[in-house]
Amino acid sequence: MAQIPNLDNAPINVASIRDQSQKELITILKNIRGRKCLVVDQKLSGSLSLIIQTSLLKEHGVELRHLSAEPIQTECTKVVYLVRAQLDLMKLICLHIRGDQSKGFQREYYVYFIPRRAVACEKIFEEENIHQLLTIGDYPLYLIPLDEDVLSFELDLAYKESLVDGDTSSLWHIAKAIHKLEFAFGVIPNVRAKGKASVRVADILNRMQAEEPVNSSDIVVPEINTLILLDREVDMVTPMCSQLTYEGLLDEFLHVNNGSVELDASIMGVQQEGKKMKVPLNSSDKLFKEIRDLNFEVVVQVLRQKATSMKQDYTEMTTTTQTVSELKDFVKKLNSLPEMTRHINLAQHLSTFTSRPSFLARLDMEHTMVEAQSYDICFEYIEEMIHKQEPLINVLRMLILFSITNAGLPKKNFDYLRRELLHSYGFEHMATLNNLEKAGLLKKQESKSNWLTIKRALQLVVDDTDTANPNDIAYVFSGYAPLSIRLVQNAIRSGWRPIEEILRMLPGPHSESKRSRFASSQSYDSLQDASVDKVTGGRRSLVLVVFMGGVTFAEISALRFLGAQEGMAYDIIVGTTKVVSGQTLTETFVQSMG
Repeated sequence: MAQIPNLDNAPINVASIRDQSQKELITILKNIRGRKCLVVDQKLSGSLSLIIQTSLLKEHGVELRHLSAEPIQTECTKVVYLVRAQLDLMKLICLHIRGDQSKGFQREYYVYFIPRRAVACEKIFEEENIHQLLTIGDYPLYLIPLDEDVLSFELDLAYKESLVDGDTSSLWHIAKAIHKLEFAFGVIPNVRAKGKASVRVADILNRMQAEEPVNSSDIVVPEINTLILLDREVDMVTPMCSQLTYEGLLDEFLHVNNGSVELDASIMGVQQEGKKMKVPLNSSDKLFKEIRDLNFEVVVQVLRQKATSMKQDYTEMTTTTQTVSELKDFVKKLNSLPEMTRHINLAQHLSTFTSRPSFLARLDMEHTMVEAQSYDICFEYIEEMIHKQEPLINVLRMLILFSITNAGLPKKNFDYLRRELLHSYGFEHMATLNNLEKAGLLKKQESKSNWLTIKRALQLVVDDTDTANPNDIAYVFSGYAPLSIRLVQNAIRSGWRPIEEILRMLPGPHSESKRSRFASSQSYDSLQDASVDKVTGGRRSLVLVVFMGGVTFAEISALRFLGAQEGMAYDIIVGTTKVVSGQTLTETFVQSMG
């Protein structure tokens, strides 16, 4: 299991959320006496590893297994299933129990749903006539701290389900997670939402507060001052661009999963043929905390400087007489050697991808599309990608970016590219293209694009971006400032009103509401007014930014950059349905008809 992140330096007591979730799981397990086999659905195992360590489960007499079609190999007579409420998973549980019955095994079965049970799932158990053999319960795990300032609701399909399938159950889940936070940290007085799903979550949150109120008299001043809810649909340009921060690139090429990457041990300098290795990536690693949000160009320089300095220290150690305190300092530096080696190996491996001409050409093309120039060149580039049979996901990413910045493609071009795609990759991908059309990510042009107006008004393209000493969030994409974070910047500074015209050009409605007597007045709201020190109990006031449909590491880096700016009176904490990249987000729409 991945290393559990250290949450001691979090802007709010995030560790208490994790402790509570851990306690609830241990209570469930304690109530089932004796040895038991805990069968966890594959997708959940990574999330659980951030809540509880395997060693702690073993202390409570637990054997850990993953849910699959294969029968459970265990001596235990008690089997506990921990699953999300998904119909295909219920069928696997039925398969196991039927298998046990045919072999004459006598076992007790428990099914715990995360975060809550669903009628449709229980119906399957009834239809299979095994309902009476099960003890059913809930494990209310609504959010997981991925790091000091990032909370995930672990709803990786929320965006696709909401836009394509019309399934909005994730909205209730998100509102419930935020309401749980309010029970711990007070009612959030200011709420700003942009996008259809976000406005609905703001409404559900108000309804929850009316039905199950947080007692505000217990908490003097709420710890979270403002909640900003943002639909991924509002800005699909950003995730389709290649992230250029260190952590962003690690995700683009190596796929960060629950705070770690899995790669060949040989890449990390361990000579074991064919062995895979998990490398944890969170703020417990001091060097990673220092370099994760930097543009990758700068990371290479920082690592080089640190290695050179260590080499000089070593030379001095071997050639001159050192005092005891100098020796102590040198040994302290040596302690960081494993972290240095880890990141030099990772950076070297990433460089093999970032130095490829094909990657640099793609970056060039992304910038051309964001600039909304040279339509024909962009069109030909995508056409060539299809003819070269480049990975389908890469083609779709480019196509989505092209379609959004142009408000769709002229019918002739749209039909042509659609036909070429199906010829090249197979007609079974028709369902994928239909999903993208349904979500509005790939469409025929019906009106003139307003992307140029949005780009200029929000200064999304910043020329001469200094990636080494950045003064703008645009450094995370080497010249493009993420639209989503520009909106957050405005929402924090002065609310929605000054940018209402621009908001109307973007998908979905927007709303702004004040929910308690602690709601800000206009002057209290202003970022510029640093004299109004938003500190409660020695802590800066907090803004919770929630992304409905996923957020990229580059956007998280941009928010951290904002929070660290001089005159910034807030700490920022991120909530998201899932941390995504252009690849993982596009993959959720892929559906084969074969």
